[in-house]
Amino acid sequence: MGGLRPRGAPVKWAVVANGENRRVALFGAAAEAAGFGTPRVVEWRDVLRDGGHDFADDEVVRLDSPGEDAEVDRLLRGIGEPTRVEGSARWYARFMDCVGSLRGGLRLDDPAELAVLFDKRLCHARLDAAGVPVPPSPTSGARAAVDGWSGVRDLMARAALRRVFVKLAHGSSASGVLAVETTASGRIRATTSVERTAEGDLHNSLRIRRYTEEAQIAAIVDTLAPDGLHIERWLPKASLGGRSADLRVVVVAGRATHAVVRTSRSPLTNLHLGGARSDLAAVRALAGDRWAEALSVSERAAACFPGTLCVGVDLLPAIGWRRFAVGEVNAFGDLLPRLTGLPGSGAEGLDTYAAQIAAFRTLSTDRFPPRPSPPLDTSARTAHAPA
Repeated sequence: MGGLRPRGAPVKWAVVANGENRRVALFGAAAEAAGFGTPRVVEWRDVLRDGGHDFADDEVVRLDSPGEDAEVDRLLRGIGEPTRVEGSARWYARFMDCVGSLRGGLRLDDPAELAVLFDKRLCHARLDAAGVPVPPSPTSGARAAVDGWSGVRDLMARAALRRVFVKLAHGSSASGVLAVETTASGRIRATTSVERTAEGDLHNSLRIRRYTEEAQIAAIVDTLAPDGLHIERWLPKASLGGRSADLRVVVVAGRATHAVVRTSRSPLTNLHLGGARSDLAAVRALAGDRWAEALSVSERAAACFPGTLCVGVDLLPAIGWRRFAVGEVNAFGDLLPRLTGLPGSGAEGLDTYAAQIAAFRTLSTDRFPPRPSPPLDTSARTAHAPA
């Protein structure tokens, strides 16, 4: 099978991103180091304002996160406060429309797959259908609408779940996530980064909070519910150094190339919430012959999205490091500065961006064919987004 371009033809890279973001700088540095020059940057804000963008047929188009830009966030969510939690359903509908307005080029991120990756309910269902181990969920595939805290309590009771994660269906970076647990006596506790103001607004905070009054928890969940909720069992995770641990595994072109261990004293291991990178060598030693299974599970999860060059898989190790489940698959989960590839991965000595550029050289024409990307039909989602 032939390559994506004639042998010897120069590669014309284009990146749709927020140009001042460090992600762009890191990818640009990798492209320049590989001899491809500086990629052309198309700003998300311009795509949103202009109603789309056209790419040349021979441009290789990489999409990157629209996050960490206040103006783009306002255009997507319609809320002027970047720390606000609400508005994720509107963000999803507008972002999918925006992705659908990109036309032409050799696309490394399939629009239909992005629509699934950015809906935790749909993503969970796709993984489950493929036999990828995932936490049990009563909302998988959006089969159960959750109207608020009473709905969460009802689904927990029907599924006999005493410890769950309640997540925004279209959230990211732990925004709006609550780790909810109930005691034998019926008491409720929720751990979250959500801060609720006296006026009832919800804000993302860098400080983890624990709510023990059910009325407080109910008020937060009731505010989040219109944006769509996903519920899944809170699996007991392995520990490292007395801290809860999980892994982010980057899979490029179907192969697990990079991995980082994240540990925390709270259920949320995100690095911006106080989680810390930990010793991968120690984890590999603890997992022993099961380390290969950890990578295999990650690759099986990525295989559910064959039209997307790179994903970041959040891998949940069970106590004892003998079994693994997939918590989430992230479309833009490759921001791991200074991390080089795993031994035997083919990405030794390369960061996540250089690994993607190297993998591109091996891709065949039928993997990421040039095609127009017609707008996705998000009218139903838009109609149900909060006003």
